[in-house]
Amino acid sequence: MTETTSQPQKLKLYDRLKIATKHRLAEPILALLCFLEAMILPIFPEIMLAPMIVADRSRAWRLAGICTVSSVAGGLAGYAIGFYLFDSIGRAIIDFYGAGDGFTSLRQSFNENGPLMIIIGAISPIPYKVITITSGVAGLDLWTFVLYGLLGRGLRYFVPCGLFYFFGKAANAFIEKHKAVAGWGMLVLVIVGFAMAPLLFPKAETEQVQETVEIIDHATP
Repeated sequence: MTETTSQPQKLKLYDRLKIATKHRLAEPILALLCFLEAMILPIFPEIMLAPMIVADRSRAWRLAGICTVSSVAGGLAGYAIGFYLFDSIGRAIIDFYGAGDGFTSLRQSFNENGPLMIIIGAISPIPYKVITITSGVAGLDLWTFVLYGLLGRGLRYFVPCGLFYFFGKAANAFIEKHKAVAGWGMLVLVIVGFAMAPLLFPKAETEQVQETVEIIDHATP
């Protein structure tokens, strides 16, 4: 009689994330991720948030509050970078996220309708640090920035947390059945955010004209 040794099953990405959420420092780490995401990091806190709620949906509202407050605090740090350190730090971050070419147009949009830009950036997958840094560069009223940041980030986190709270069992069943899709789907959001940033912030007309002139100058013998 031959003995068969079972090979340990390789954990999927979502399983690894779910295990990480049980760590005693999971909530402080989540808060730190939300803070840094609003300031500089190219990551979506939902990658950690979703498994935490699925594991224990009674924490949904607390986790949503942690994410909202931490993200707004990180946004204030981003605002400070734009206001005080744009040339030394902020410009490099803006360029990294693909919004550098249209920054003049983006800044003009903040001058004309800053609150709307904050709401769009706070809710959508667009890198929020682009919004927070530009708010500082544009000198947007600080209380307006905080108020609309709380509103936008609150919607960003409380709505999905609420859905997980009320439909947690069904969501857990679906995710457990499609772990690979759930894990990689979260990572796709990061890529979508990168792609949307330069599309949302088109180049200003003056920048386009300047580029056209430069191309003509180089082409002229």
